[in-house]
Amino acid sequence: MSSRDFVHPCMSCGACCAAFRVAFHWSEADDAPGGTVPVDLTQSLRSHERAMRGTDSAQPHCIALRGTVGEACECSIYELRPSPCRAVQASWEHGSADPHCDRARTRYGLPLLTPADWIA
Repeated sequence: MSSRDFVHPCMSCGACCAAFRVAFHWSEADDAPGGTVPVDLTQSLRSHERAMRGTDSAQPHCIALRGTVGEACECSIYELRPSPCRAVQASWEHGSADPHCDRARTRYGLPLLTPADWIA
């Protein structure tokens, strides 16, 4: 496989977007100075927190996730996503496993990523 043929594993996963509550400080929403997350895609959680709509439930699924988990998906606000989303890394992309990635993939019955997934 050439580097041109490489497709990032997250583009066929999306499990992290449908496994966890995405809670963050209210100031990350675009109704605050310097905030970027579209406020209409969030809900109030506590006095100082917001959450991405769809993630504060027993079966979380972020409103910004487009596509089907485990097949083909993308974040519709990727460049504007909140800090918890930026913190989750695909396992082994940077040399180590990420427990959030692993837990989300397990929840959806997807195989865990390995170092071999990053060889292009």
